[in-house]
Amino acid sequence: MIRRIFDFHCIIQSRYFRVFSVRKTSRKYGFKEVSEDDSDWTLYWTDYSVALERVMDMKRYQKINHFPGMSEICRKDLLSRNLNRMYKLYPKEYNVFPKTWCLPADHGDFQSYTRQKKNKTYILKPESGCQGKGIWVTKNPKEIKTHEHQICQVYLNKPFLIDGFKFDLRLYVVVTSCDPLRIFLFKDGLARFATNKYAEPTNNNSDNVYMHLTNYAINKHSSDFIKDDDEAGSKRRITTIMKYLKDKGHDVEKLWEDIDDVIIKTMISAHSVLKHNYRTCFPNHVKGSACFEILGFDILLDRKLRPLVLEVNHSPSFGTDAQIDKDIKGTLVWDTLNIVNFGACDRRKCIEEEKKRIKDRLMGKYNKKESKEELEAVQAQYLLQQERYEVNHCGNLRRIYPKLGCEKYDKYFQSSGTLFQETAAFKARSEIARQQREDILRKKEKQESMLKGKKKDGLRPESPNLRKRKTLRRTIMPSRKFYNGRPNGDVSLVHYLLDTKHPMDILEEEELERISGLLQRDNLVRGLGRSQDYLIS
Repeated sequence: MIRRIFDFHCIIQSRYFRVFSVRKTSRKYGFKEVSEDDSDWTLYWTDYSVALERVMDMKRYQKINHFPGMSEICRKDLLSRNLNRMYKLYPKEYNVFPKTWCLPADHGDFQSYTRQKKNKTYILKPESGCQGKGIWVTKNPKEIKTHEHQICQVYLNKPFLIDGFKFDLRLYVVVTSCDPLRIFLFKDGLARFATNKYAEPTNNNSDNVYMHLTNYAINKHSSDFIKDDDEAGSKRRITTIMKYLKDKGHDVEKLWEDIDDVIIKTMISAHSVLKHNYRTCFPNHVKGSACFEILGFDILLDRKLRPLVLEVNHSPSFGTDAQIDKDIKGTLVWDTLNIVNFGACDRRKCIEEEKKRIKDRLMGKYNKKESKEELEAVQAQYLLQQERYEVNHCGNLRRIYPKLGCEKYDKYFQSSGTLFQETAAFKARSEIARQQREDILRKKEKQESMLKGKKKDGLRPESPNLRKRKTLRRTIMPSRKFYNGRPNGDVSLVHYLLDTKHPMDILEEEELERISGLLQRDNLVRGLGRSQDYLIS
């Protein structure tokens, strides 16, 4: 029998600090709470955004329950932009969410759509809201203020109903690593029902939130809310829903495969940002992941049982208002802490290695850095150990990525490299940059060829565009050229020195040269605009 000895410290910053699902489960696992000022902690659990200062100062044995950059899918506006971008590249494969616009950026597209589709219903949401706050439904697009920052979606008029009520599924997804990507899905979850029977939206019932919205934070205030009834209550287990669907003759296994596909594609749409942010914050984390995260996926089923992702929650509620919450969320937290494997890195050993590294740096000792191949080999070995660990400690978690047949998702990773790689502006910038690179290379090659040629001639290279200096001729005595004919017919050129004391006849050639020089001078003066000055003077 192997006895586990816990020496873990955790910091908890949670809205659910005093509830069962977080505090009690962490104590049960072996964690001891410490204050935020204590730097010797193992787990940092928070419901808020991760501060970069906190992340950059983390040690190798410490873990935090959020990835930097996960807002790429947890904010409604960023989620819609990422999924819309992938939808343009893969319209058939990425048809996993309702048609969505980010206003006011997509104002033009929205207006053109409303002119073509007259009888559509729209649901409006704030960019980063939660718990159903600020959500409303309308059939009149003129009521939508397109200049305000909000998310507009086509409302699904015909969802799948159970007993006449609309519902959605709250699925819990655990991401244990982003490089490489590893995704687990909790086998159970919550089905959240509206409290009024569903009818297709009209101008009279579009404002009935208890009919069209399934958020627990809204429906719990309804007088028709049914509590603690897993068979007919307003909040039920997903396993109960799947049993109901199977009894009705629906293909439950196919439904789970489609749900897995929707979750994986949503995660891939933001993978490049997640990977970049993680590697920037944790360049030395090779063994294991410094982060993990529990995400709440809200999935809606249409009448053909096709799952559509509505939104992804950064910090899903761990409140335990009912027994069903205690059972599901307590097990979820326990299995998550178990699958993360806090014992993979020895805290004391990591502290000793860090002290030794600091001492060597102060003493001026050089420590050889590991090569890229060595780091990849270490990471591959760790992944094999982690897979063996996950098989025995997954509990109610099911790994959906990577798994057999996941090669079909490889092409989506290549298309998620940048958010703007398919736009006209990006293509124009790329073309200009390419032309500039070519011009620089041509100039460089030309200069090199000139330098090589001048070195071969033994001449000193000149600077480009350098004008040659004009050499001044030394003043000599004036002379004239005469051609002297000899008896044998030869003609020789004879220079005679002139006597400037006596006047001489002006030759025709010299007169023509003088007149042409005067004309050039006159043109030059007129071109400079100084002719009046010379005339006056």
